[in-house]
Amino acid sequence: MQFEEIKELIDGQGAAIKEFRRHVDGRIDAERKEREALELRINRAGASGSPDKAGNPLAEHKAIDAFIRTGDETELKTLSVGSDPDGGYTVLPVMSESMTTRLYNLSPMRRVSRVETITIGDAFEEIDDRDEAAASWVGESQSRPKTATPQIGKWRVPVHEIYSLQAVTQRLLDDSSRNIGAWVDGKITDKFGRSEGAAFVTGDGIAKPKGFLTYDAVTTEDFTRARGKLQYVKTGAAAGFATTNPADALRTLMWSLRTPYRAGAVWQMNSNVASAIDKFKDGMGNYIWRDGMTAGAPPSLLGYPVELNEEMPDLAADALPIAFGNFGLGYCIVEKAGVKMLRDPYTDKPNVLFYGYRRVGGGLANDDAIKLLKCEA
Repeated sequence: MQFEEIKELIDGQGAAIKEFRRHVDGRIDAERKEREALELRINRAGASGSPDKAGNPLAEHKAIDAFIRTGDETELKTLSVGSDPDGGYTVLPVMSESMTTRLYNLSPMRRVSRVETITIGDAFEEIDDRDEAAASWVGESQSRPKTATPQIGKWRVPVHEIYSLQAVTQRLLDDSSRNIGAWVDGKITDKFGRSEGAAFVTGDGIAKPKGFLTYDAVTTEDFTRARGKLQYVKTGAAAGFATTNPADALRTLMWSLRTPYRAGAVWQMNSNVASAIDKFKDGMGNYIWRDGMTAGAPPSLLGYPVELNEEMPDLAADALPIAFGNFGLGYCIVEKAGVKMLRDPYTDKPNVLFYGYRRVGGGLANDDAIKLLKCEA
């Protein structure tokens, strides 16, 4: 190869190398300008990466600067739900349209008892026909003196008042996503119903219904005890059932209710007592407790329905944990129709007062129709 050719080849390669170096220098210069512009934006006044009051760069600034200069990502913060500034603010919970509501025990007393609704007056009264006319056998020619005439009485159930007064701010009523007024009304009505159910069993009769368990309980049988007293049967043990043949007390209680009242009779007890009786067996080893044959049907005991009433007491000394009877004849509930609801936005501003009241009473109508079981040896 001639010298001139060699020189021309070297000059061409040198030009290519110069062009490559120029291109690389241009890329480096562009990246440097881009980095300087990015650093300028990061350090602008008010940015989260701007220096603190002492002039020191913040942690965010240092982390970003390290990433730009070296590509090190270890100090960069990760966007996550756990940190509100790092994106957590954008993740919102879904508010359900419904509410999880605690369920309370409901008394069966309204379902099994006699209910009378009155529109006027403050009490319900009824003639009590407990006596019978006397009669005697006589011979053909014997004299016939006057026989004793029957006596009548009267029983009375007054109505009492229960109320609730709830204060709710007007702002809550205006701004809440729920109908707070309807919710408060429902809570008041629910509380009234449960309070009545408890009073029908254990109420002392002072400004409230008189519960059937608060009447005097004696061992005297029908026709011989005074009106307003209930007959009881003993369990056979001081604080529970006898260890031998415990179900015998239940059978005695059942047969103590006379035949005219057993049609429509039910048992009442709470779940703790029912749990104990559920294990009782007869002489053949068969359980005397029977579950309902269909969905929603009550269980039965010795052939009669069981109403679970959580207001009935547990097994304890001198307690009356079980009742058996025809409550439709034995206990009367008297009420003024409906629950009265009033809203007062004026008296206690800025509150709206939700005032609800109801008038209801209860008492014994026929003491022959209800029998009790008492924990007694």
